[in-house]
Amino acid sequence: MVDRSFEHSYSHVLSQLRCRLEEAPPGRIQLLSGPRQVGKTHLLHQLAAEQRHPVVFAAADSAPAAVPGWWEAQWRAAETSARGGPAAVLMIDEIQHLPDWAARLKAEYDRLVRERLPIHVIVTGSSSLTLGRGARESMAGRFEHLRLLHWPPSELVTQLALDPDDVVELAITRGTYPGAVRFLDDAPRWQAYVREAIIEPAIGRDILALERVRKPALLRQVFGISAAHPGEIISLQKLRGQLDDRGALETIAHYLELLEQAYLVAAVPKYSGSTVRQRAAPPKLTPLNQGIVAAMTPTPVGPGDPAQPARGRWVENACTALAWNAGQQAGYWRREPLEVDLVTSGSWGLWAIEVKTGTYEARDLAGLLELCRLDRDHRPLVVCDPGAEPIARAAGVEAISWHDFLIGGPPP
Repeated sequence: MVDRSFEHSYSHVLSQLRCRLEEAPPGRIQLLSGPRQVGKTHLLHQLAAEQRHPVVFAAADSAPAAVPGWWEAQWRAAETSARGGPAAVLMIDEIQHLPDWAARLKAEYDRLVRERLPIHVIVTGSSSLTLGRGARESMAGRFEHLRLLHWPPSELVTQLALDPDDVVELAITRGTYPGAVRFLDDAPRWQAYVREAIIEPAIGRDILALERVRKPALLRQVFGISAAHPGEIISLQKLRGQLDDRGALETIAHYLELLEQAYLVAAVPKYSGSTVRQRAAPPKLTPLNQGIVAAMTPTPVGPGDPAQPARGRWVENACTALAWNAGQQAGYWRREPLEVDLVTSGSWGLWAIEVKTGTYEARDLAGLLELCRLDRDHRPLVVCDPGAEPIARAAGVEAISWHDFLIGGPPP
């Protein structure tokens, strides 16, 4: 049974698409988006291999896709296949590479409905920047949007049969990109893979090629600083002060939004009952996969001393990224001098979470207890080193090791 705690995981998305392909065609278009190298194409191939119906698979980023008539040929092939049975499935991978894809897809879908053609349609894309805009502008009511996000560690156990203990450490020090696993024993190749197959295409193709970015060098600097400061709260003014080309605060805030839409870095906001105050507060910079952090760091953090500051930030960032990728609304709370690392709402429920590595004392939970005194709807939780749970429990606070949290999320 798929764990619904991770509704944007490979297993859950695959299960959803299996169910929807069992519905009477033509159903709404299934629009699948997500970061690069998380298995969207592999998922389509796996789904195609399972089908009883004929499948037409087309890659919109291939050379033949640029030839006139290619688009029409895919639809003709799907129609021909549908005539030989009760239904057919048309899969178009990386559809954002086609000009005017949304308008063309809308026209074909309307024809499917009008002529009652029994064809299921699934399309994928790596950029929410262009997919989201195109779908909203041209395809309202015609599609269902599924997001396949960065893998939780449990997916590496399920899909690649890796050891859970190894996977949790991997999730902190090397990230969870499934394609990078084969390079783990060769650090230079691993780093090159993440930079060249994930980071550079996301910035160079998904942002710079699709958005009007006035200062590309500034965008890259904002990304570089974000990757170097995982889990840190940094004001836009301070961030601007670290940049060679400082730019306006509005420009930097916009570039952080673009990095989030490209699934690279989330600017996690301050939790507050006031939206105005929330927006005015500095963000917590959260790379959305530890692979991004490690690939941009000359000497990645290893198991080492759990009390070292860098190790603590990496563990905290991994926990926050896990919540974001699980579809939770993630924030942090601060009322000087008190702070709570992670505040979530969503399918997990309402949680106030403090992440502790190394030794800690009950008095170190003052921020967590204060927030939960002010907001009794949120359950307090300490995520700590394995074996350190009794300290929090003695203070009347639920506790879970970061090993268990990264594998399964918070307690039920």
